[in-house]
This record gives sequence, structure tokens and C-alpha cells, in this order.
Amino acid sequence: MPAPFSGGCACGAIRYECSAEPIVMGNCHCRDCQRSSGAGYSAAILVPAASVKLLKGEAKYHSVKAASGRTARRGFCPDCGSPLFADNSSASGMMAIKAASLDDPSWFKPMADIWTASAQPWDYMNPELMKFSKEPQMGS
Repeated sequence: MPAPFSGGCACGAIRYECSAEPIVMGNCHCRDCQRSSGAGYSAAILVPAASVKLLKGEAKYHSVKAASGRTARRGFCPDCGSPLFADNSSASGMMAIKAASLDDPSWFKPMADIWTASAQPWDYMNPELMKFSKEPQMGS
């Protein structure tokens, strides 16, 4: 996993760089990620929020009440709509970077599928990945 790594939106209005190694990489199958990605899941990399630096532009955020009852925020480009970032009220100081926004997404290796209780029956899940029916608890 390369650090630093960089990425941005489809139109180039937003560019970012992350100086930290990923904490975890996974596929989220919750309904909010399905809606925001336009697909069966959202592939994302969890990193410390402080390690992400915007080099150009600014993401627009939309907040929703997630299935967990927490507030989930999705950051996207206000010009082209590309999904870039996500966070939620239970993971203070952490953020998710959408894998498709990476300049080189080939190194993304998901470790788990989460919120599989919401997965669509037409969406194939790699049987070798760990499965969590909801959001796993990260520490106490």
C-alpha cells in the first residue's frame, strides 16, 4: 500500500493526498452506500482524517441518518458529482476515501464486506472476505 497516495474527482476540480497507510479497506453494502455509489456497494479505505489534505477544490457534503442511527456524511464533487469521501458520527477523527477516486486504484484490496444484511441479491460478494451483517465495532 503506497503512502502517500492521491486521487480526485472525474472532472479534476478536486484533488487530495493522503499521507497515512490505510487502516482498513472494505466494501460497504448499506443502503446509503448503494444510493450514493449507484452500485451494490461502496469500496472505501479508512484513514485518519488528519492525514488527508485537499490540494485543489472543496467537497460538498450531504448528511443522512444511517441505518445504525448515526449521522453519515458523504463528500462529493459539486461539479461532476464524483463520490470522494465519507465519515460518520461514531468514528471521530476517521474518514473513508472512495477507492474509485484513487489515481491508482489497482492496489485497493478489500478485507471485508460490511452491512451484508443490506446487500442486494444480484451483487456478488467474494466468499474469501470476512463478512459483517452490520458495522463492525472498531475497539471499545
